[in-house]
Amino acid sequence: MHLLPNESQVFEWSRDGYTVSTDRARLDMDMIGRFLAEEAYWSPGISRALVEKAIAGSMPFGLYGPDGAQAGFARVVTDGSLFAYLRDVFVLSTHRGKGLGMWLAESAIGHPDLATVKRWMLSTSDAHGLYAKLGFQTLQHPDRYMQISR
Repeated sequence: MHLLPNESQVFEWSRDGYTVSTDRARLDMDMIGRFLAEEAYWSPGISRALVEKAIAGSMPFGLYGPDGAQAGFARVVTDGSLFAYLRDVFVLSTHRGKGLGMWLAESAIGHPDLATVKRWMLSTSDAHGLYAKLGFQTLQHPDRYMQISR
């Protein structure tokens, strides 16, 4: 069964007291919006409304600490069949250094509803080595790709 990004089947993974969950109801939208607007180099000043709209059209992955508070986030923009784009991966500074960002990305890539995805993409300015461990590589044919930057 294929679930669209806004459907409600919840998946969870746990390790070392942390949990990754696809439960939209658990997302701390204030924390996510604040981090993306104030700390993420890729989205400075992004509005809360735009963050909420982006998450609504994506598969969200919340990372939660042992106390249950949200400690990180990632989302996947996908057709659910062949293509997926990993976006907005972050872990709050107080939880870094434990491999949680890698685990969060692995959880997203390993989501059962995305098992048929053939092409995963992401954009990063500083974590190429980290994502290479997950199988990401530079574009083999960059001349085939185009973009519009606004």
